[in-house]
Parts: sequence; structure tokens; C-alpha cells
Amino acid sequence: MLSNHFENEMDMARLAWSRLPHSEDGELDGVGLLSTSSNRNGVESLDYEVIENYAYREEQAQRGKFFVGYNVAVKWFFALLIGIGTGLAAVFINISVENFAGWKFALTFNIIQKSYLAGFLMYILINLALVFSSVYIITHFAPAAAGSGIPEIKGYLNGIDIPGILLFRTLIGKIFGSIGSVGGGLALGKEGPLVHTGACIASLLGQGGSTKYHLSSRWLQFFKSDRDRRDLVTCGCAAGVAAAFRAPVGGVLFALEEVTSWWRSQLMWRVFFTSAVVAVVVRVAMGWCKSGNCGHFGGGGFIIWDISDGQEDYSFEELLPMAVIGIIGGLLGALFNQLTIYVTRWRRNYLHKKGNRVKIYEACLISVLTSVISFGLPLLRNCSPCPDSDPGSEIECPRAPGVDGNYVNFYCGKDKEYNDLATIFFNTQDDAIRNLFSAKTIHEFSAKSLLTFLVMFYTLAVVTFGTAVPAGQFVPGIMIGSTYGRLVGIFTVNHYKKLNIDEGTYALLGAASFLGGSMRMTVSLCVIMVEITNNLKLLPLIMLVLLISKAVGDVFNEGLYDEQTRLRGIPLLESRPKYVMRKMTAREACGNQKVLSLPRVVKVADAVSILRSNKHNGFPVVDHTRDGEPLVIGLMLRSHLLVLLQSKIGFQHSPLPSHSRSGSGAIRHNFSEFAKPVSSKGISIDDIYLSSEDLEMYIDLAPFLNPSPYVVPEDMSLTKVYNLFRQLGLRHIFVVPRASRVIGVITRKDLLIEEESEDSATMELQSTSVRGQRHKTRLLEENGADAERPLLNGLLVQNQR
Repeated sequence: MLSNHFENEMDMARLAWSRLPHSEDGELDGVGLLSTSSNRNGVESLDYEVIENYAYREEQAQRGKFFVGYNVAVKWFFALLIGIGTGLAAVFINISVENFAGWKFALTFNIIQKSYLAGFLMYILINLALVFSSVYIITHFAPAAAGSGIPEIKGYLNGIDIPGILLFRTLIGKIFGSIGSVGGGLALGKEGPLVHTGACIASLLGQGGSTKYHLSSRWLQFFKSDRDRRDLVTCGCAAGVAAAFRAPVGGVLFALEEVTSWWRSQLMWRVFFTSAVVAVVVRVAMGWCKSGNCGHFGGGGFIIWDISDGQEDYSFEELLPMAVIGIIGGLLGALFNQLTIYVTRWRRNYLHKKGNRVKIYEACLISVLTSVISFGLPLLRNCSPCPDSDPGSEIECPRAPGVDGNYVNFYCGKDKEYNDLATIFFNTQDDAIRNLFSAKTIHEFSAKSLLTFLVMFYTLAVVTFGTAVPAGQFVPGIMIGSTYGRLVGIFTVNHYKKLNIDEGTYALLGAASFLGGSMRMTVSLCVIMVEITNNLKLLPLIMLVLLISKAVGDVFNEGLYDEQTRLRGIPLLESRPKYVMRKMTAREACGNQKVLSLPRVVKVADAVSILRSNKHNGFPVVDHTRDGEPLVIGLMLRSHLLVLLQSKIGFQHSPLPSHSRSGSGAIRHNFSEFAKPVSSKGISIDDIYLSSEDLEMYIDLAPFLNPSPYVVPEDMSLTKVYNLFRQLGLRHIFVVPRASRVIGVITRKDLLIEEESEDSATMELQSTSVRGQRHKTRLLEENGADAERPLLNGLLVQNQR
């Protein structure tokens, strides 16, 4: 039971203030509120807002210009470390995948010289062992490392903290799980997991390492706030894309277009710098590997499919088949998204509920099925005679067994024959795409073989996506798109009979169209495709197919990552509010729940009772004026209140305010103490032991609350509230009655800050405080009330004193 004094505080507060929206406990009713299921799954909002309480102000006051410069230098240094770490992780993953795949193909081809059945069994066993290692790591060590990780990182940068997605064990599981799943031949890629890997590296650097595994360093523990960690994770996402595709500019645009919800010009420079560092690290690693130090890695490995020697020009007549490629990409991409939704729901509702053992069985079964298809289908295909090669051509036909490249000899009776299906199946995905993109290889693949591969690989990609292994969808999407793109290229060559038409160019356009139809990215995807193909001449064509495929796909459903985010129950705030919000007000969004507020000086027993009775993460703090009227003086976060209860430093015997806002009450606590560990719950009320004497003590909350929370009037449209909430990265907004009077209006002129002198660190803000009706009238006449300072549409500074 709360004391009568505290109940009176709450009753008086309800008379003056409207209800707060309980985002943690509301139902998901189509207007962006969190559901109770999300709360049960551990989803929680992040505190991107700077809490300018007295502890924060005292800490900032002790810091001079030197600290500001040091802070900026550390951010750039961390950007350097993120780029180096992500680049090295990408190098390790690629070298491992290439070597495992190289050993697998070399051993298989050596065995099939004696027995195809023995080679077939060995091929299945190697793939099964690699996939089993991946799924075992995920199910028993790092469950959060399953999937691509992009929906979870997108939610984190949107303000949602999902426990476990940025931990050290998740990073380890992502790296080694990707090696097993991709090296095992599954219809998955390593590019999406690399984005998650870069984000994990950035987060671990931001928190100084991992305390659980004793891999932390104090000198790295510099960034404590969620806002700073958000910037580091953004750099990690861009670094992951830059490392995956060797596309630094594409990485920056991917972070801007797809995953981030807030962007600043200062962040742009650091993200660009991080991507550039990744490009340098990857370049150095590839130069080192070319000397034969990386085993089967060779000159392949990292994605860059150079088709600069392909089709140099195109005619107006070719725009029609290219537009057809865009339409096909939109249709197949939308179908892929819809099928993955059905399969994911079935897995979640039926299959994966049965435990980790079923997840392991499922992944192993899909591995065996993939191995049987990739080994068996080329056996059913008749070999083709090698084409007459030009004297100066570097293309060899047929290729030696186990060597990557075009024209693979598999189950062929004659020496000068090759198997076109084996050319795709018996290569790593990077090399298979390089074969499909290859120029001057007209009629290398038959239409029947391409259609067979398209149907089988498309089906495998749908079934495999969602298993308990790290899974990216970039490279499988490129495989699917390049297959039907090359098919259209074959028909175009046969129809127009022109020598300058190259099938590899159409394969590239097909890859871009499927990614556009599935992921619905435009600018970043266009730049990535140009960077990985090293052919700027195809930029207008890539733009054309991307626009068409995205427009066609948007007719049916949303992008792949948006759909997966919704299926995972991540309460993402989209860039545009729902249409129904236009007809709702802020008061209506609050519902009928009661506001749980705290007095300025709260009894410890009352605070514990409130924390145990609900799971709200923010409480308005109410004080009283001399006239007895309630006055909200700020917002108290649950995590900050728990720190106060655990430390017991601010406890006092008197129920009266301490009147030491600038005194010892705030100095006793370092502001960094209130920062919770990354991607974890932090402390809970059950972790705190309080004696009976402690429960009778009091806490003055004034030095530790947020004295300037964001406030909106109760009749503001929910659309406007939504835009304010998302664009500022907020966690709580107070809904209040309309203000009784205005004490001032701030315009652009008032925000132009002037420095008094070069050596002075103090800033001067031009004030527009209204001290009287005559002064207010004169200001409006001088500045133009209708043009520059509209009272209704301006920023209202409410009198809350």
C-alpha cells in the first residue's frame, strides 16, 4: 500500500496532466504501439535522448575545450578500429569459406575419377559436417546469430534494444556460423551476416569489450550513452557492406537508405572513413593472398565481378527486353518475399517450437537435399562440346577438375566437352556468379539448363532462408537474378542477331532487378552493383531495371527486411506514420490507463512498490507550487531510479527537499553510472537488497531526473506526434493540456549563437522572453506576426515554473 501522502500527490497530478502513452504495455493496433508479446520477448526502447540532469551538467561543466577535441579524436579512432576489425573479420570468413569449398571440390573430383558414388557420398558428408557445425553453434552457443541480422540491427538503430544481438558470443557465432553455412553449400550468402558482424564489432568497441569473457579494457570504455553507441553501430553496418562487396560508397549509402533512422552530417564523415579503411584492409589482404599464402583463396574470394570488357554499348531496341527483366525481377522478388513469410510463420508456429534438436535436424536435412540436387542434376545433363576459343582468349575449355572457372568437365565422356549445369553448381557462389556474368561466353549455358537451375535454386533459397544458421540473401538473390537475366539475354541475342549484345550484361541486369524487387533498395543497390562490376557504362540500365522492379514489387508487398522485421515482432517506427493517425490526437493515443507519477521527494518503500507493480520505464515527477498546484518538474527513468536505490548514496531521513541541486546530491554520482550495459537488461528491482531501515528513508529525485522532457498538447494530431517522436529519437513524450499563456517564441534568429570571444567557452542565446504585454506587442510588430513568428505554429515555450 502506498502512503496517503503519495496517493494525494497522484490525484493532484491527474487533475493537471493527461495520461502518458504506455508504449511498453499497449496492444499493437496498427498505429505503432508495442504489444505485450514484444515486452515478454525482452524488447525494450533505447535512450537516445540526452538526459540533462544536474549530474550531467556538473560533469559537462568540469570538461573544457581539450576534452571536446579529445572526444572527437576518440570517435575517429574508434571508426578506424571498426574498419580494421570488420575488414579482418571479412578476410577471415572469405578465406575460410574459399578453402573449405576448395578442399571439398578438389577431394570430390579426385574421388569421382574412381567412383561417382563414393564422390557423391563424400560430397554429402563434407557439406553435412559444415552445416552441422554452423547450426550447432547457433542453437547451443549464440541463438541471436541466426539469420542475416539486418532486421535486428535496423530495429536497434530505430531505437529498439533486443537482448543478445550485439554480444561477443553473437559475434563469434556469426563468424563461424557463416563459414559453416556458406562453405556447406547452402543457398545462403555471407553478406547479410557481415553487416551484423560489423555492428557487433562496433558495439563491443563502444563498451570496451566483453566483461563476461574477461576481454574488456578500461581505456576503451569511453562511450556510455545509447546515442554514441548508435553512431558506432551505424559505422559498423556500413563497414560490413563495404567488406562484403568491396563497395565502400555502397556501404555508406546502404547504412543511410536501409538501416538508419537518424542521420547527421558529422556521422557521414566517420561512416565514409570507416568504409574507406575497410577497402584498404581488404585490398592489402587480397594482395597478400595473391602470392599463394591463402590456400584455395587465389584471385577469387571477395566479390568483384569485373565485366568491364563486356558489352560496351546498347541500342534503343534493347530497352524493351531490359524492361522485361525489371518486371520479372519485381514479380519474382515479391513472390520470394511472400513465400518466405509463409515458411517463416510455419517454422515459428510449428517446427521451431519443438526445440533445438528439431532445428538441427531441419538444417541437416536441407543440407542433404541441397547436396543431392547440386550433385545429381548435372549427372542428368548431357555435356556440350567446347566452343572454338580465340587465340588470345584466357578462357580454358574444359577446366581441370576441381579448378574454379567456366566450362567445368563433369561426367563427360570426351575430353573437349563441359557440363554447363556443373559450371554453376560445382563452384562457390561467388565463382558461379562470375561465370554467369562472364563476357564473350555466348551459348555457354543452354536455356534448359538455366531454367532448371532457376527453379531448383529459387526453391532452395525459399526453403533455406529462416533456418537456424547465419543467412544472407544478397548473393542468392544475385544468383537467381543473373540466371533469368542470362535467359532473357539468350532470347535477345537470338532475336536481334547482333554481335555486340552480351549475355553477361543481361545477367547483371537480372541480378539488380531481383534484388530491387525483393529488398526494394534503389540508390545504395545501384552503387553497389556498379562497384562490384567495375562498369560505369551500365549505370543507366541498372537504374532502369531497379526502378521498374521496385515499382512492380511494391504493388504486392513490402521489402524483404521490412517483412522479416514485422515477423520477428520488432516494433519498428517506419519513416511515414499510418494514415489512421491523421484522425487521432495525442490524448486518444494515451488510452485510459492511469499515470504513475512520483513526488520530488519519494519514500524508498513507495518507490520500490511502484517499480514492482509495473514495468514502465519512465515516470513523471510531480512537485507543488506555493499555491498547492501540482507541477511536473521532469521525467525519471526506471534505470536511473534503480541505480539510486542500489547505491543508497542519496538516501535521506527528511521527507523535505534537500535544496542541494548544485551540491553534494549530484556530485556523489558520476553520470556514467546511470548507463546500462549494451544490449542487456541492466539491474532489476529483484537484484537490490533493502533493509527495513532503508525502506523508511527518502530520496530527492530533483538532481537526477530529466528536467526538460519533450511535451506536446493533448489535441496535437498523432501524425505530428509520430514525426516528432521518430525524428528526435525519443522514448517518452508527455501529453499535457494546452498551455494557458506563452512566455516567449523562439525563431531561427534566436538560435544563432554568438561567441563572446575566441578564448571564452560561454555561449550567448538571444532571448525573446515576454515580460509584458507591451513588449510582446512591440516584438510582434517588428518581426511580423503573420510571417516570421506565428504563435500557433511556432515552438511554444510553456510556463511551468
